[in-house]
Amino acid sequence: ILITRGENGMTLLRPDSPELHLPARAQEVFDVTGAGDTVISVLAASLAAGEGFAEATALANLAASLAVGKLGTAAISGPELRRALHQLQASGRGVMSAEQLRIAVEDAKAHGERIVFTNGCFDIIHAGHVGYLAEAKKLGDRLIVAINDDASVHRLKGAGRPINPVERRLAVLAGLEAVDWVVSFAEDTPENLLRLLNPDILVKGGDYSIEQVVGGEYVLSYGGEVKSLDFLDDCSTSAIVEKMREG
Repeated sequence: ILITRGENGMTLLRPDSPELHLPARAQEVFDVTGAGDTVISVLAASLAAGEGFAEATALANLAASLAVGKLGTAAISGPELRRALHQLQASGRGVMSAEQLRIAVEDAKAHGERIVFTNGCFDIIHAGHVGYLAEAKKLGDRLIVAINDDASVHRLKGAGRPINPVERRLAVLAGLEAVDWVVSFAEDTPENLLRLLNPDILVKGGDYSIEQVVGGEYVLSYGGEVKSLDFLDDCSTSAIVEKMREG
């Protein structure tokens, strides 16, 4: 069952899957005439082309946002829809709040993308981090990097940490090619974020066993995967900090 909810977007109900809520994407609304017809036609065309219900619903939702931006009943062309998709994919990156990220993840999942999640302090970004994040990205389609805010880094790492404040750490990570989304959290662990986002794959770097990965048990409980990847040898933030202190 697909429910169109006006300015609140759409909700797709399926018997063997969780509810899928998609936010309305219209920037400006001039005329809602024909929006429902647009949804039905794009949904039907997408399903006929072999798309799943979630993917077809996401495309219909985007098409409806274009339709209400026009005066009167107007058709949405293929090039218009492709351009809107491209703009959506290009803009949906970078630093986000937890709620913005939840919406972005729901959209990505509706398009069949697999979400990879990793977390850490990432105080001083080094070659080990860059290589690790590149490998993590290969496991799926979208990579989320969640970082501890300054207060939680201080609690975990002690006096003098972090070296770089959270705003700088977010900016550096957002600039890496492998990273799609960056978010900070105030708790010592990302457990709350994991429960909000339900990623397909949880990844941790270093010598952690699967059982030691925080949040791993929860991710496995809904059929997700938990993986451990190695950092490059001789790359350690703690070692870099110690060398800096030694002069």
